[in-house]
Amino acid sequence: MRIGLLTEGGYPYVGGEGGLWCDRLVRGLGRHEFDVYAFSSGEVQEDAGWVPLPPQVGRVRTAPLWTAEDDGVVYGRRARRRFSEHYGELATALCTATDPTIPGPQPATAEADRFATALRGLAELARDEGGLVAALRSETAVRALERACRAPGALRTAREARVPDLLAVTAHLERALRPLSLDWYEEDGLGAVDLCHAAAGGVAALPGLLAHHFFGIPLLVTEYGVRLRTHYLTRPDASPAVRSLLAAFHGRLAAETYRRAAFITPGNTHARRWQERCGADRAKLRTVYPGMDAAPFAEAGESPESADPHTLVWVGRVEPAKDLVSLLHAFVEIRKEEPKTRLRIIGGPSGPEGAAYLGHCEALATQLFPDEAEGPHSVGTNPVSFEEIGGPDPATPADAYASGAVTVLSSVVEGFPAGLVEAMLCGRATVSTDVGAVVEAIGGTGLVVPPRNPRALAEACVSLLRDPERRVRLGAAARARALELFTVEQNISAFHGIYLEIVARTPVRRLLLDDTGDPLPFAAPAEARVPGHWTDPASRAVPTWAMDTPAPATETAR
Repeated sequence: MRIGLLTEGGYPYVGGEGGLWCDRLVRGLGRHEFDVYAFSSGEVQEDAGWVPLPPQVGRVRTAPLWTAEDDGVVYGRRARRRFSEHYGELATALCTATDPTIPGPQPATAEADRFATALRGLAELARDEGGLVAALRSETAVRALERACRAPGALRTAREARVPDLLAVTAHLERALRPLSLDWYEEDGLGAVDLCHAAAGGVAALPGLLAHHFFGIPLLVTEYGVRLRTHYLTRPDASPAVRSLLAAFHGRLAAETYRRAAFITPGNTHARRWQERCGADRAKLRTVYPGMDAAPFAEAGESPESADPHTLVWVGRVEPAKDLVSLLHAFVEIRKEEPKTRLRIIGGPSGPEGAAYLGHCEALATQLFPDEAEGPHSVGTNPVSFEEIGGPDPATPADAYASGAVTVLSSVVEGFPAGLVEAMLCGRATVSTDVGAVVEAIGGTGLVVPPRNPRALAEACVSLLRDPERRVRLGAAARARALELFTVEQNISAFHGIYLEIVARTPVRRLLLDDTGDPLPFAAPAEARVPGHWTDPASRAVPTWAMDTPAPATETAR
């Protein structure tokens, strides 16, 4: 079948979140065809180029979300009236919306329908007129939002919006609605695929919603990190009015995406709970864990005795959410109980904020743990080291995990802990904080403590350092669990089955009409819905089962 893969800031670009699992999915499903529709996240990402693409990728179409040139489309009076009407309805749905993530009654169906109708109306207007960019930036959009905020029945936070707030919200909506102006929604574009697979929710799934509206293409949404949750963790300095209106927009968009999707595949139970709270139907949910390549970690996993029994290892991107400060304070207590213990912090900073946080942690480590020397004439060393993967030691993530007896995760915010799964594949015992999907990932194969609790973290680490038999037992159980649940093979197999189930439920949608406009009977042969190009006259490789057929039978068939 032909899959339209929708991505944002990831595949097929070299640098991007979520690009690795998309690449593994495409390569693992070589019997299908993929058309990739990708949003880039910045100029740097575009300049870095794409990863090598396999032959099953037939087309790649990209569009930037970080910038948009004025399309130069000038609306006539009728088009301006249509835009004002649809944008006003969209704004009204936001100003009267309740937060779908708050426990209690869900938003009224009428408001959800108003949002969906307005969104489709804007999409149809963009298709008829050639774009929406100029209109979304216009004074008409700002005034429509202002009228909705001042209307009777609007939320208190919306009524409190001032001019800077209105301008900020309008600018954000313009960026979020840029996909409506693209030329992807044609018969030879997204209208030609059998299934749209959005690799994330939010704006990435918007083209899938429009393909479903214009052509009836079924939509599959995969979320390893719920975009709506990410939105709630950003913009902490915005005014209450801005936060309320943007939360309403993203909540409405998520609810509409979940309502129209054929299936939703969260990457863990933590994401699934968010989706259910945002209105996702449980009957549509299929949990599909991320797939990890187990091969690079096989050697470390099969030789647990190679680990240094006095070394703790932390691996990941250095940023405040990883809470290395608590880990360093916990290590003070660990050193009191086990003076020979060393801590290796392995990973580079994540952006400027991560670089500043790394500098703070290095200074704190120097303050808490002065260099120690064995004698008056020897050079002192620090029991805490800060390193990056790619040097002589460690050269790979497997080398990093293999070097320590215990792997530690100290985060206060975490989605699906991919680094923890890598440690499990290496057969290492783990100590983790109870955040995100950590408990779901490790099951009963590691120790879990509350976040921001250095004393509990220290006690758990000391208990494993003093019990080598328990470390080996937990490490073996962790490796067995990871190989069963979190491999590339199980991930690909799950999506292959879901693809087939969706297409099997989808009726024939491409009706051919005769001269009078009536449906033409038997215009689409039955084999048109069978995956593959069975009518292609080009020669194809003989399958293995046919090669074992006796020669006389082969000649007769010819």
